Amino acid sequence: MNVTPELQKKCVDTIRFLAIDAVEKANSGHPGMPMGAAAMAFALWSRHLRFNPDEPRWANRDRFILSAGHGSMLLYALLHLGGYDVTMEDLKSFRQWESKTPGHPEFHDTPGVEATTGPLGQGISNAVGFALSQRMLAARMNGGAQFPIDNFIYGICSDGDLMEGVSGESASLAGHLQLGNIIFLYDDNHVSLAGKTDVTFTENRDQRYQAYGWHVQHVADGNDIDAIDQAIIAAKADLRPSLISVRTVLGFGSPHKENTHDAHGSPLGKDEVKATKQNLGWPIEPAFLVPDDVRAFWAGRIGEVKKGYEQWQQKFGEWKKVNVDRARLWIALANREVPEDLPEQLAASILSITGAESTRKLGQAVLQKAAALVPSIAGGSADLDPSTFTYLKDLGDIGPGNYAGRNIHYGVREHAMGAAANGFAYDGFFIPYTATFMIFSDYMRPPIRLAALSRIQSIFVFTHDSIFVGEDGPTHQPIEQLASLRAIPNLQVWRPADGLETAAAWAAALLRKDGPSVMSFSRQKLPVLDRTRPATMREVMRGAYAVHDVEGEPDVVIIATGSEVGAVQAALPLFDKQLKVRLVSMPCVERFLQWPGEEQRKLIPHDTRTKLVAVEAAGGLDWYRIVGAGMVCGIDRFGASAPEKALADAFDLTPQKLAGKISKWLSEGARTNTK
Repeated sequence: MNVTPELQKKCVDTIRFLAIDAVEKANSGHPGMPMGAAAMAFALWSRHLRFNPDEPRWANRDRFILSAGHGSMLLYALLHLGGYDVTMEDLKSFRQWESKTPGHPEFHDTPGVEATTGPLGQGISNAVGFALSQRMLAARMNGGAQFPIDNFIYGICSDGDLMEGVSGESASLAGHLQLGNIIFLYDDNHVSLAGKTDVTFTENRDQRYQAYGWHVQHVADGNDIDAIDQAIIAAKADLRPSLISVRTVLGFGSPHKENTHDAHGSPLGKDEVKATKQNLGWPIEPAFLVPDDVRAFWAGRIGEVKKGYEQWQQKFGEWKKVNVDRARLWIALANREVPEDLPEQLAASILSITGAESTRKLGQAVLQKAAALVPSIAGGSADLDPSTFTYLKDLGDIGPGNYAGRNIHYGVREHAMGAAANGFAYDGFFIPYTATFMIFSDYMRPPIRLAALSRIQSIFVFTHDSIFVGEDGPTHQPIEQLASLRAIPNLQVWRPADGLETAAAWAAALLRKDGPSVMSFSRQKLPVLDRTRPATMREVMRGAYAVHDVEGEPDVVIIATGSEVGAVQAALPLFDKQLKVRLVSMPCVERFLQWPGEEQRKLIPHDTRTKLVAVEAAGGLDWYRIVGAGMVCGIDRFGASAPEKALADAFDLTPQKLAGKISKWLSEGARTNTK
């Protein structure tokens, strides 16, 4: 598309001033980054990015991820100009209640936003998941050709993104896997929120990314659209992931704030906005101006990309007729299809395991069956699959240039693993799982939280879930992790007690499309529960049920999870025979709390007569929302290095000590809460 230099400048300045005016109206935001990066974003969107504003989730679109999410008005301006359902009123509602233009981009909230980016480093790390997802999809669909999948994952990252450790982990993984479909423009403006970047950030970033195995280019002038265009062309031709380092100027055009941290995270101010418009030759009024010739340019660009979309759709229709089996697989992946009887089939997968077994080992059997039934399942561990038992047998490994398998080796990169898995989930063709020890969930908390915020189907497997890790000691024994994970809204945490509950946990996670799930599995062997009556998979999947029940109203209800359910069950014969004890297994607290209140109270009565006790080998503060003024048998200190039986005795978690502790509390009138 031919465009004069004058119109090109006007298009770039339109992006700048939409951002400036929106931030000014909101009296909040980050104008500097959109002002400096507008030209390179325009070069990408006007000359390279394939999209269709009418079909934001078109499978073969190029993905654009603004990892520097604080510059969100840059993205919103582009979405508006590019024809997405982001209106001028939406731009004027920047950062306001229930607007489509929140302070940082949020998946689901705004058409065209590919990922929720805010915490720096997450977006460029999500891009690794996007890129690998598309490589894996192409390996299944393309059959040696370049159709139907031949897209790119583009993005813009900042100094802050490259400072964050997660981006280094992700870049290392992307370089190793030769993900040549990643192209990131680095907004190298030399300014951070607190001052010049050279206060803290002086290594040669280009050389660092070259060492990661990336193709690195440098553009000296962030307003040189032709140079940026040529760099993108060269990046697309290279087989390595690409970083294009573009020397930009933060707050470009602002007479008094250009190239200073004052332009980073605050509005320019009324006088400086006026001065900037005068400096760049832009009309002072009206605000939120889009000149007619700029509108016409973007109308032409939209027509161009829609034509490309229509050509692809026509060719795709022909492809489906010829590639019937692949087309069927495409539908299964695109819809993340699961069989209607998945719970029952997963329950059958553990029937042959009749003795005591760890839930990590039971999880292996369930996952293997699930992967055979659900082609979207793919994942791996942070160098721990021999311990987490999450390797998919006979389903192939992902490696450099080889993307047909379903096992992903993330290396010891927990944070990047979580962020990349979220990229898979955002992309929507695969159901990703990750695996490591529960204690290392702390290294993954940002992507877990963002998965919950974004309502995406990431599955996080954590084994070695308690002090019963044993001899590895307190550095590897989780205490506070379960409570902290349960504190995350929209995250469902499953801690199963035996094979049936493990199958139920996996079934629930695979059927859940609107949020992430955590699997908390034991290292040590657990007994098969002896249920008063058989429990169905659907019952267990509701999150809580009575393992052992009594006639009439119980005197005490003991709620436990995971390894402690079996310990309490073994303690039942040790209680006073006149005491009516109901044992409730609650593998998923969050699911139980979704029950109607009357149903909750039927299982766990809240009256003056029935006493309530919770038992879990972890910090137990979160259990008071279940038992109220009842008793919590948990752990309020760090663990210790010792065999598991010695630890159970030392922390009062043997059947004998649990029975004695609970009986004493009941005999004393249940007057005090105890840990």
